[in-house]
Amino acid sequence: MSNPLIIGSYATIALLWGLSQVVLVPYVVHLLVLVTVILYAACHQSLVLREEIPKEGEEGYDPDASRETMKAEDAYQFPLVGSMSLFGLYVAIKYLGKEWVNYLIGAYFGLVGCGAVTLTLSPLVAKFLPASTNEKKMGFKKKIEHPLPDWILPSPLTVGFEFTMADLIAFVGGAGVLFGYFQAKHWTLNNIIGICFCLQGIQNFSLGTYKIGAILLVGLFFYDIFWVFGTDVMVTVAKNIDGPIKLLFPRSLIPNEETGKIELSLLGLGDIVIPGFFLALLLRFDAHQAKMPTKNIDINASFPKPYFHSAMIAYFMGLGTTLFVMIQFKAAQPALLYLVPACLGSSLLCAFSRGEFKELMAYSEEEEEEEEKKEEEQAKKDD
Repeated sequence: MSNPLIIGSYATIALLWGLSQVVLVPYVVHLLVLVTVILYAACHQSLVLREEIPKEGEEGYDPDASRETMKAEDAYQFPLVGSMSLFGLYVAIKYLGKEWVNYLIGAYFGLVGCGAVTLTLSPLVAKFLPASTNEKKMGFKKKIEHPLPDWILPSPLTVGFEFTMADLIAFVGGAGVLFGYFQAKHWTLNNIIGICFCLQGIQNFSLGTYKIGAILLVGLFFYDIFWVFGTDVMVTVAKNIDGPIKLLFPRSLIPNEETGKIELSLLGLGDIVIPGFFLALLLRFDAHQAKMPTKNIDINASFPKPYFHSAMIAYFMGLGTTLFVMIQFKAAQPALLYLVPACLGSSLLCAFSRGEFKELMAYSEEEEEEEEKKEEEQAKKDD
C-alpha cells in the first residue's frame, strides 16, 4: 500500500515547479513548502539504506555493492575542506572573473546534475515500460588488475557500467534538461537539477551514527556563521555562481526594467541536504526502534516516527525563523545558525522525554563497526 504523504510530496514538488512559472507564489511559502516536501520524500526513500547487503554465499551477493557512509574523521574535516573550497571559489571570482568560474562549476555540477536527474527519473520511467524491458541490462563490466597499491586505487578495479532501457530514456531526459539549462540558465531548469541533487543525495548517503551527524552539524554551524557574518565570502560566492548549487524562488514574474531579469531569492542546497542527512538518519532510527524488517524493505510501511516528525517540525520552524530574521533585518542569514540547534535540540529532547538517549547514541549504520561489536560480544560469550 502506497504512502499518500510520499506521493503527495512528489506531486507537490511537480505542482509548485509548474505553478510558480505562471502564478506568483509568495516566495516564503514557496520555499518552506518545497523544502519540506523534498525532505519528506527523500528521507523516506532513504529507508532502503537499512536493507542488509547480502554476504558472500548468500542470494543476491554483489562484491561491488557498498554504501556511502560518513566516518567520524570525515565529519571533523568537512568544515575545513568546505572552507578551503569556498575561499578558493571566492579568490577565483575576484581574480579570474566569475565567467571562467561559472563555466567550470557549471560544467561539473551540470554533468553530475544530469546523473541526478537520470537517477530520479529512471524509476518513474520504469513504471511505464514492460517489466521484461526493465529486467534486461545493457552495457558491460570488467575487472582490471593493476600494480598500484590499494590505498591509491583498489585492485582489481571494476570499470564499465550497466543500464536498463528506463535508465537510457531518463538519461536522454536529463541531458535535455542540462542542454536547456546551459542555453538559457533559466531558474526553472536550475531547480530541476537542484531538486534532483537533494533527493538523490539524501536518499543514498548515511551519516553512520548520530554522533557523527552531531559532529558534522556543529562544525558546519560555526562554518556558516563565520563565512556569512565574519566575511563577505559566502554571499559573494552565492550571488556570483550560476551553477545549480542552489534553489531559486521568484519574487516577481515581471522582469526588472533595467536588468531584464526577474528578482529571485535563493537557498543553498547545503541548507537542505546537510540537515536532510540528519533527518533521514533519525527516520531510520525510528524504524530501528520500531523493529521494522531489514529485508524487502517497504518505504511505505507505517510505524511510529517521533524523532523524524519532531525534527521535521523543528527544521520547518528553524527555516521559518531564518526567513523572518532575513526579511526583518534585510540581511543575509546563515541558515544553519537556526537549523542546527533546531535539529539537534528536537532530537535530544525527544530522546530524553522517551528515555532513549543511550539507544540514540548507540545507534550505528557503520557495517564494519557493527560486525566488530558482534564479534567482540561472541568472543566474550565463548570465554
